[in-house]
Amino acid sequence: MGCTSQPKGILLLSFGGPDSLAAVEPFMTSIMGGRKPPAPLVVRMVERYRLIGGKSPLPEVMRQQAQLIEQELNTERQTYRCYVGTLHWHPLIKDTLVNMVQDGVSEAVALSLSPYVAGVTNGAYTEAIESARAELDLPLKFTFPGSWYDHPLLIEALADNLSAALERFDPVSRSAVEIIFSAHSLPQAHIAGGDPYLTQLEGSIAALVAKTGLKNWQLAFQSKGGGHGEWLGPEVEAVMDKLAAQGKKDVLVVPIGFTTDHIETLYDIDVAQKNHAAALGLNFQRAAALNTSAKFIHVLSDVALNAF
Repeated sequence: MGCTSQPKGILLLSFGGPDSLAAVEPFMTSIMGGRKPPAPLVVRMVERYRLIGGKSPLPEVMRQQAQLIEQELNTERQTYRCYVGTLHWHPLIKDTLVNMVQDGVSEAVALSLSPYVAGVTNGAYTEAIESARAELDLPLKFTFPGSWYDHPLLIEALADNLSAALERFDPVSRSAVEIIFSAHSLPQAHIAGGDPYLTQLEGSIAALVAKTGLKNWQLAFQSKGGGHGEWLGPEVEAVMDKLAAQGKKDVLVVPIGFTTDHIETLYDIDVAQKNHAAALGLNFQRAAALNTSAKFIHVLSDVALNAF
């Protein structure tokens, strides 16, 4: 017999990314709260997206993740529909919620692609969902599973990608490779106000170090925003400066703060940080993001399933 139960929904959440060069300016406008970005900044960002293929891969990768989660979870007894919703580009969270209701979904899990809870992201997702539900009077109940930074299979998936990246270094010098765990910086005021982001990042790293036995590593930050006040540091480039001054030769950046590729891995790391390393004479490599790896799909599926 086929499944006759009402489908349950899973909503994958991210900030989103432009799907063409023409979309870069309106995407930036959305991020800036509707304010038109300065023309020189638009030109600079368009060039960055051109260098990584003319668009962000994030929307397509999220669609693939959704399909794989459905394949993993669907059974004859229960149907799960997995959707994609983003804050700043299509498919927008509001539009996706409408589609979910049209598909007969009334119960769903809202799952950020980041394992770490940060008010600037999780709070924005929650606000967008609640605002859309209220405005459109949608009969849709959401559960928010929270952080999953210490999920054992997440740590395994990160360890797999780290080990694969280390294989690209000369076996003779592999044990001396300097590991830089990279994550998005946040204002220090957020952490002082009780945001668990930094503590959870450190928790993931501690579990990964315990699993792999790493010795030469440190946490650094990237993609810092503007405004007043101090941001989390040190920056990745500053760490590389220090390593080069110490006579180190091999550097591996592990994007522990980013599960899925987008501008902050493909440009900020693969172009800007790599060029900085080259100028210092460092041999630079980057560990792959988790994207659609089987273990990461298992993690997302498990977190969603246990939230219902």
